[in-house]
Amino acid sequence: MENKTIATTWKRAGWMALVLLGLLGGCASTDPRDPLEPVNRKVQAFNDTLDDYLMKPLARGYQWVTPDFVDQGVTNFFGNVKDIAVTANDLLQFKFKQSGQDAARFLVNTTVGVAGLIDVASEIGLEKHDEDFGQTLGVWGLPPGPYLVLPFLGPTTPRDGVGSVADGFMNPIAYTIFPVKVGLFGLRTVDYRADNLSSTEILDQAALDRYAFIRNAYLQRREYLIHDGEVPLDEEFEELEEELDEGSGESGI
Repeated sequence: MENKTIATTWKRAGWMALVLLGLLGGCASTDPRDPLEPVNRKVQAFNDTLDDYLMKPLARGYQWVTPDFVDQGVTNFFGNVKDIAVTANDLLQFKFKQSGQDAARFLVNTTVGVAGLIDVASEIGLEKHDEDFGQTLGVWGLPPGPYLVLPFLGPTTPRDGVGSVADGFMNPIAYTIFPVKVGLFGLRTVDYRADNLSSTEILDQAALDRYAFIRNAYLQRREYLIHDGEVPLDEEFEELEEELDEGSGESGI
C-alpha cells in the first residue's frame, strides 16, 4: 500500500512538472492552434478597449438601476429562449433523453414560468444543459480550425462561427421586427456582460498573459463541452503517463 502511495505521489509530481513546463514554454513559443496570433492579439486589444469604455460602464449602470429579481428574470428569459436551440442540438447529437428534458424545460418555463422569466424547471429537477451547433459539428468529427478573435464578438473558431450562425436561425428573436430585435439582442448583451463583471475582474488580476489565458480557457472549455467532460488525453500526455508508470515499476516503487 505504501509503495502504491509513493508511486501515485511521483506520478502526480510528474504531471505538475509537465503543466509548469507547458506554462513556461507557452510564453516563448507560438501555439499551433493559433497561427493568426499577431492579428488576433490586435483584435482582442480593440475589443478590450471597447469593453473598457463602453460595455463595462453600460453593464455597471445596468446592475445599478436593475433590481436583482429583474436582472435574474432577464437572464432566465434569454436562457429559456436558448433552450430551443439546445433541444435541437440534443437531437442532432442523438442525445434523445436529454432532448426530452430540455424540451420539457422550455415548455415548463414558458408556461408556468411566465415566458421564461422564472426558472421553474430547475426547481423541479430538470437540469439545464449547454449544447450548440458548434458542439454538434465537433461531435460529428469536424475539426475546429484555427483560433480566431473577431471584432465585437470575441473568441471563436471557424467551426464555432458557423455554429453560431446556425443557432441564430433557431432563435425566435431573430424573426421579430427590427426595433424589437435590436432592443432584445442589446439587452441580452448588456445583461450577459453584467453577469460576468466579477469573473473578468478576477481574470484581469490573475492572468499574466490575458490573451493566452482567454485563448486557452476558450479552447479547453469547447473541448470539454463537446466531449461532455470526458476529454481524451493528448498523445504527449498519454506517453508521459506511460513513462511515469514504467519508471515507477523499474525503480521498484
